[in-house]
Amino acid sequence: MTGIRPYRPGDREAVEDICVRTAHAGGDSRPHYADPGVFPAAFATPYAVLEPDLAFVLDDGRGRAVGYVVGAADTPRFVAEYRARWLPSVAARYPEPSGPAATPDEEIALLLHTPERMLVPEVARYPAHLHIDLLPRWQRRGHGRALMGTLFAALRGRGVAAVHLTMLTANTPARAFYDRLGFHVVSVPDPGPVTFLGRATDPPGGR
Repeated sequence: MTGIRPYRPGDREAVEDICVRTAHAGGDSRPHYADPGVFPAAFATPYAVLEPDLAFVLDDGRGRAVGYVVGAADTPRFVAEYRARWLPSVAARYPEPSGPAATPDEEIALLLHTPERMLVPEVARYPAHLHIDLLPRWQRRGHGRALMGTLFAALRGRGVAAVHLTMLTANTPARAFYDRLGFHVVSVPDPGPVTFLGRATDPPGGR
């Protein structure tokens, strides 16, 4: 049966594939990037490695992950571990641009190499943060809400009262999903192409 379960190391390939296939404003990044593996290297795998107790997958009933949610309970601590433990393991494959990003790949590589971008004072009252992705055929079926509820419960178990996320403002379907879950905009000066959203880790409502 389809269901949510904790992430296992054997899920890494599937989680990375999900990330790649949903990274381009919710669509497949492969036609747009020379090496789209930079996306999971920046936004998915480090969470599974550094915070495995806050990583959950949607299992298709045959053992394969078709969606996931990953989180960090303490963003400043996560940023420090990301730089010290994660970045050295991927820096050779995705080197830091020597100047301004000149290609789409370099734009994401620059984000990979600047984890301190996550330290935004305006979201400090939402100490945890998360990333969630599902393959298209598994969307709009209640699985995203269930994944979020599982992560929220895990965060509450750690005594974490609030969580935030960032999303591309142009990804309007994702914004509608977060609105239904009760996220609200957190005002951040000059946010660029992204919107910051936050909410308490209370269980998702019924909408």
